[in-house]
Formats: sequence, C-alpha cells, structure tokens
Amino acid sequence: MPRLYLVRHGRATGGYGADLDPGLDELGSAQAATMADRLAPLGPIPLLSSPLRRARETAGALEERWGTMGIVEPGVGEIPAPVEALDERHRWLQQAMASTYAELGPRYRSWRTMVSSLLLHLHTDTVVVTHFVAINAVLGVATGDDRVMSTAVGNGSVTVLDHDHEGFEIVEIGTDDAATVVQ
Repeated sequence: MPRLYLVRHGRATGGYGADLDPGLDELGSAQAATMADRLAPLGPIPLLSSPLRRARETAGALEERWGTMGIVEPGVGEIPAPVEALDERHRWLQQAMASTYAELGPRYRSWRTMVSSLLLHLHTDTVVVTHFVAINAVLGVATGDDRVMSTAVGNGSVTVLDHDHEGFEIVEIGTDDAATVVQ
C-alpha cells in the first residue's frame, strides 16, 4: 500500500483573506525545516506541491535536503473560493469551514472527490505539500465525515495515510500543540 505524507504548508505571511499568494513567515520557514528534518530520511521519494507560494516554499525545504525538485500539482491546491475580493474570500472560507460538502453543493463535492482521486491514483510513497482544507477533505473521505473541517491540522504538520487505490487508512493525523489558526 502506498503511504502518503500530507504536509500542511508552514505559517504564511498572510491569510486567505489578506493575500492571494503569500509566502512563509519566519515561523513558517522554521516549521518547513522541522518537517524536512523529519521526512528527509524517507527519500528522496516523489514530492508533489500545491502551486501556491507557501506550499512551494515548504516543499523547498525537502527539495534542498534531497537535491531534487518536486512536481507542482494544481490538484492539491487550495479550495477555490467563489469570490475574488479578499475580504469576501475570508468570510466565505469561515462559513465554508463551518459547513458540510453537501451544504456547499456539487462544485465543492467535486473538488473534494478530485483531490481524493488524485491521491488514490499515486502508486508509490509520496510527500504532498498542500493546505488545511485539502487535508481535511481527504481525512473526511477516510472517515466518512462530510464536514469541511473535521480536524485542526497544524502548520508544518504531517498527516500520514496509507491507501489501496480505493480508500484511505489513517496512520497519523498531523496536529500540533498550539491552537491552529486558519486566516
């Protein structure tokens, strides 16, 4: 069974409602380095990353240790907002995270299915640097939980899943000791 290491990007300089594509702040860079210290002995193994800067910078910590380049995969990017204005994006995300995929409708059920299907089609152990909602989407599929947010996964954390190409088995959920904030 392939093992997936879903990494939530390190803390960003701005949130969902403040910046369309922020990089990592100082703490986020440290979180990326800690994650890379943990996962470096596994590889190099395939590395996928969301195209967003905070994810690419997090993946960069492993790329540097492994002397390799990850693959940028839009399918593990952030949940798409139906609005573009930053303040409206933030309000929408807060409402969405308190919802279920059934309440959000077909577009977001399809997004959740796409993320899960992409990961279920990976044939080897892989590190995937992605986002809070994407990790929650996969955890929800694994547990049959339709909530958009079921688990507070910390910045820089690693959630480990095995899969048999049909479903996921949770090995470890990447939480952290501090309160997780989604901005």
